[in-house]
Amino acid sequence: MAGLKAVILGGKTGMLGRALLDAALKMGLDALPLGREDYDMLDADSLARMVDREEPDLLFNAIAYTNVDKAEEEEDQAQAVNACLPGNLARLAKAHGFQLIHFSTDFVFDGKNRSTPYLENDEPNPLCAYGRTKLAGERKILEVDPDRFCIVRTAWLFGPGRKNFVKTMLTLAQDRDELRVVHDQIGSPTYTPDLASLSLALAELDVRGIFHAANSGVASWCELAAEAISLGGFNTTVTAIPTEEYPTPAARPAYSVLDTTKLVKITGVTPRPWVQALRDYVYLMSGTES
Repeated sequence: MAGLKAVILGGKTGMLGRALLDAALKMGLDALPLGREDYDMLDADSLARMVDREEPDLLFNAIAYTNVDKAEEEEDQAQAVNACLPGNLARLAKAHGFQLIHFSTDFVFDGKNRSTPYLENDEPNPLCAYGRTKLAGERKILEVDPDRFCIVRTAWLFGPGRKNFVKTMLTLAQDRDELRVVHDQIGSPTYTPDLASLSLALAELDVRGIFHAANSGVASWCELAAEAISLGGFNTTVTAIPTEEYPTPAARPAYSVLDTTKLVKITGVTPRPWVQALRDYVYLMSGTES
């Protein structure tokens, strides 16, 4: 893919976007990060002008309305970013012939009565506005052409550059003797540089369809917090609590682990365990972000 032009929406400031930019540059792509100041993501004409101007060979959509709880009261705004934007991008990709890689979420699933990882063809049933709007985005893309685009579902992102759960836990551990963290929500922690590499592998193969991409292994939020705090060298006690002791406006799936078998078969790459990735991130924070 060396020399191909990759436009990365969210590549200037987004946690995943910046990781995609780094990975794309390492692969020799002509990678262009775009931010909100470069186009109006909610205006179809502005998007079309951006595509005409930049003439991408591939485009990564790493933009989303990700405030899960606030989306409960701002579902229209979440719908505009998470559903309307992807639909517009899919129409432009079909018209101009560029490759579109769009990112979705484990929150399209409800996690009810579930103890095995979700496959790509399992029936979605989101519990919250964020999940509903992300699922709507997937469907708007597939309505344009079900066999043309690549949708990457992922989960529980942490990585350099932006606020995330792991960084928040490590910051709180500096001043607290105890942290109480939910233990009955189980998912797939994912390191953004690893996700970016997996996404570039899919792009290089020019695959189409829905893929699950996350680090190997499963964890509860409590386990993720405890491991991060241990790696950070803090003496903070992490106490497991049930979801009902930490109520939130948006309902979360109790179990949303993603099965990555399809991705491994296509790319030949097995994602490394989240614990290994977390170690890299915590050490990176201690060296450059703290």
